[in-house]
Amino acid sequence: MKSHSLQLKHHDQGYWFVVNRGKLKLTTESLSIPFGAWQQQQVNDPEMICHIGQWQQQPCYLVVSNDQQPESEQWHSPRALLEQPESVWFELASRAVQLALFLQTHRYCGQCGSKMQLVSWELAMLCHKCGHRCYPRISPCVLVAICKGQQILLARSKRHKPGFFSILAGFVESGETLEQAAMREVYEEVGIRIHNLRYAGSQPWPFPHSLMTGFLADYHSGDIVCQEDEIEDAGWFDFAALPDIPPVQTLSGRMIRQLQAETSADE
Repeated sequence: MKSHSLQLKHHDQGYWFVVNRGKLKLTTESLSIPFGAWQQQQVNDPEMICHIGQWQQQPCYLVVSNDQQPESEQWHSPRALLEQPESVWFELASRAVQLALFLQTHRYCGQCGSKMQLVSWELAMLCHKCGHRCYPRISPCVLVAICKGQQILLARSKRHKPGFFSILAGFVESGETLEQAAMREVYEEVGIRIHNLRYAGSQPWPFPHSLMTGFLADYHSGDIVCQEDEIEDAGWFDFAALPDIPPVQTLSGRMIRQLQAETSADE
């Protein structure tokens, strides 16, 4: 899917993903992406406009704007689109927010300081003075759902709301495979060893530019010892009595429910 800068006419129509500081401008009635002509979007001074895809034969555009304060009721996190019936909205919103961050943080060349431009033939910012080229950053992150009999290991950090638990997660380090990162993160965060690692799926996650990669695993050995300043609480939870967990629209929520279904089928 190509993205490139555009010079739009006032009559051009499409879905407009207007992004300001990581938030989307949504219609207040149904929290949906604005649709219509460019002149209807009321963004006075857009930094950049680019095409990010197509939905139902209509083009989708990203508008990066700094001319409005995103505190009003019209501005929302991409999370607001997670529960939309059609997952494509969250997927396109994720792409828009991540691309907006890329455009905003690569306006000037990190090598010579000159102004950079979005090229028309690929998704990249190019410095025409020194030739330095940058591509959107994607940070791979592993999710690990660990099963022990009829229980699953869930944890919470200080960032989570009270009573909310999820599976373990962590970023992949340089030189690591995804599998090595999964085993390392689990051991660092809760002090246990796992085995029988198997791939479960992936999901783009625009907070700010992660790619979540999920693995299912079985408990091997060790006792839970929470990593200080990272894990506030962790424990083994019966599948029949789970706490507040991520929604099914998230990869972590789907993985928890997948293990729950698998253990129920084995009974």
